[in-house]
Amino acid sequence: MDLIPTIDLTAPDPARIDRALQNAGFLLVTGHGIDPSLPAAIRDHARAFFRLPAPTKQPYAVKVGGRGWLGPGAEANGYAEGTESPPDLKESLSFAAEPPAGKAAVDAEWFAPNVWPAEVPALKPLLDDYLIGMRALSERLLELLAVALVRPEDFFTRHTAHPTWGFNINWYPGADTVGVAQPGQFRIGPHTDFGTVTVLDRQHGKGGLQVFTDEHGWQDAPYDPTALTVNIGDLMARWSDGRWKPGRHRVLPPPADVPSEELMSLVYFYECDPGTDVRGIDSHTYLRAQLDAISAD
Repeated sequence: MDLIPTIDLTAPDPARIDRALQNAGFLLVTGHGIDPSLPAAIRDHARAFFRLPAPTKQPYAVKVGGRGWLGPGAEANGYAEGTESPPDLKESLSFAAEPPAGKAAVDAEWFAPNVWPAEVPALKPLLDDYLIGMRALSERLLELLAVALVRPEDFFTRHTAHPTWGFNINWYPGADTVGVAQPGQFRIGPHTDFGTVTVLDRQHGKGGLQVFTDEHGWQDAPYDPTALTVNIGDLMARWSDGRWKPGRHRVLPPPADVPSEELMSLVYFYECDPGTDVRGIDSHTYLRAQLDAISAD
């Protein structure tokens, strides 16, 4: 899809970034510096957790916005658009920002300790490395976005001294596990992300990512195994004063004709400091309201 260009971060073109964010809100990025062995290793250990019996996973169960396991039926992203739909056909392991910022109320809500499943002890050191890389990459992306918006390079990063972030390992089981999707049911329902930038390491599949544009409607997102997928969310679109569009997307249902197709996405949501004013709204009041909105239980 020409509307979603590939940007080489070793020689980025701010004008191409600007055009892409006006049209689809999505980019592919290469030259990102993430160790290519990490995603595969993370998937291996996360898959071992997801394949555990439900009673073993249950002690880690949380609601959307929590740190732990989001089981079947926990989330419906289409709710963020006001669409009543069946819950999304996925499970997630969710993690979020540490360490504390030093303000008790803020720390209790946004910087609580993460929960690490004892059944997969190797997952934590892998994610420690991966998440350090994700934050550095996200800072670089925010600097590039500032330049693309013809603002000082620190226009956004001056608000990320102690930011929040969220990280989901999303497991999309095959139809042979979850059955046939109900009408209007997706692996992830149509929505825009809520914050600044999302960095996605995904797998290609028939029941994979689609992106919406006004010009072309829904289309399969372009895929490059060496690239990461980046999209902007509602707060970044607002920060651009509406110049850029938040990337509207969905993940298709598990294909009935390929019932064994199983995909896993690593999704990093980077935000700003709690309480940042984004053109008249409190960033984290908005984020919490949207997280609450997509809770299906």
